[in-house]
Amino acid sequence: MKAVTWHGKRDVRVDTVPDPRLEEPTDAIVRITSTGICGSDLHLYEVLGAFMTEGDILGHEPMGVVEEVGAAVTGIKPGDRVVVPFNISCGHCWMCERGLQSQCETTQVTSQGKGASLLGYTKLYGRVPGGQAEYLRVPQAQYGPIKVPDGPPDERFVYLSDVVPTAWQAVEYADVPGGGSVVVFGLGPIGQMACRIARHRGAGEVIGVDLVPERLARARSHGATVLDVRDHKDIAESIRQLTGGRGADAVIDAVGMEAHGAPIGRLAQSLVALLPQQVGAKITEKAGIDRLSVLYAAIDSVRRGGTISLSGVYGGMVDPLPMMELFDKQIQLRMGQANVRHWIDDIMPVLTADGDPLGVEGFATHKLPLADAPRAYDIFQKKLEGAQKILLQPAA
Repeated sequence: MKAVTWHGKRDVRVDTVPDPRLEEPTDAIVRITSTGICGSDLHLYEVLGAFMTEGDILGHEPMGVVEEVGAAVTGIKPGDRVVVPFNISCGHCWMCERGLQSQCETTQVTSQGKGASLLGYTKLYGRVPGGQAEYLRVPQAQYGPIKVPDGPPDERFVYLSDVVPTAWQAVEYADVPGGGSVVVFGLGPIGQMACRIARHRGAGEVIGVDLVPERLARARSHGATVLDVRDHKDIAESIRQLTGGRGADAVIDAVGMEAHGAPIGRLAQSLVALLPQQVGAKITEKAGIDRLSVLYAAIDSVRRGGTISLSGVYGGMVDPLPMMELFDKQIQLRMGQANVRHWIDDIMPVLTADGDPLGVEGFATHKLPLADAPRAYDIFQKKLEGAQKILLQPAA
């Protein structure tokens, strides 16, 4: 089969690799019809190469049609249309039973001290072959895959794999009061969807912050008040002016470790990428430095007693945090990988409702053949051609 594989920093290729096969009774094989490129994939493309192995198959936002199932898989059958969550969870362990599927104890990567295994995401998370491919082996298929109805286009459901549950959890963790205010830093796919979900769930004021004109325009078109950081000397003060002088009730950081405007963090990440892989991995794991400018801005922008929700990925181990300010302002801070399966019952009625309330159809700015993956990564990473969300579509 054809699959998107990692070969080094900013070097992904479409290679011919062996077809996946059933390895456990709980496996399924899915023929992929649509698969997204995520902002987290750009971390592998740019920053986290020290944890990759040449030839690793990328991708964790897939959907398709079931081709084959193992003996222990009874909830889905060949011919079913399914979306595959990015985190691999069993559904029956102590963590899964408490709605913490991202910490699944059956698939936890204990050798690396990490949570549940992820599709297509480094040796830190199990080095499980990903879904930017023609076919995918799905572990824990007795629980993970989400069966969706035939008929509507893939784009109505493909974002159940990551984008919508991640944004939904970000809003849930932000604890926005009814009619209250929420700021979303970073208007990539997760930030865009978080803005839409916050409005759908009753936020009175949604403020989106970014510096890419196309992203700002898109958020504005869906009802957000937008702030271009390049036009505001003190972004937190501008937010306070929009929120009665107190600051926002809640702030969502949808940026993470690749924030713009943090040259020291960027330099450190670039230097680590030049080191031998084993050395770079150790430095990133034990002494990594993130670009924390957005997190600092979130702390400054939220009102006293407010909540910060982190959905952007951070990887550093020695990041300095303003603990005195966090304590003094009585800020609540929540974060973590999305527990995809936990939110599906809440989300599915919204996706199947008349009128497409979250605007998922048309959310992708680009739909490209799998063979165009190298170009797709390039334009997404460089923010060219208006690329804000890209779906790859393997040939049937």
